[in-house]
Amino acid sequence: MVDHNKLVRDKIPDIITNSGRKAKYHILSEADYLAALDKKLFEEVNEYQADKSLEEMADVLEVLYAICKARGYSIEELEGKRVEKFIHRGGFDRKLFLEYSEDER
Repeated sequence: MVDHNKLVRDKIPDIITNSGRKAKYHILSEADYLAALDKKLFEEVNEYQADKSLEEMADVLEVLYAICKARGYSIEELEGKRVEKFIHRGGFDRKLFLEYSEDER
């Protein structure tokens, strides 16, 4: 038996069952779901940091989409906010690394 104790994608229990193994799971409350999503985001970002693969990038994005939906936003709203910030603050294409700035007066 392998203890996982983590949020998994919707089809994972079926995949386990269809492979002839048993899986025990339960449905989270909204509060527990939000907490599990936040934990899952760290897990996926850490996996991306270790691997740097497109697959891991996709996992991070999937978790972000789930967090967005769970917090009552649409993917379109998320993308709209991203574009708004891009227009006002730019992206990261120029590879700028800020070393310091003067204190405000």
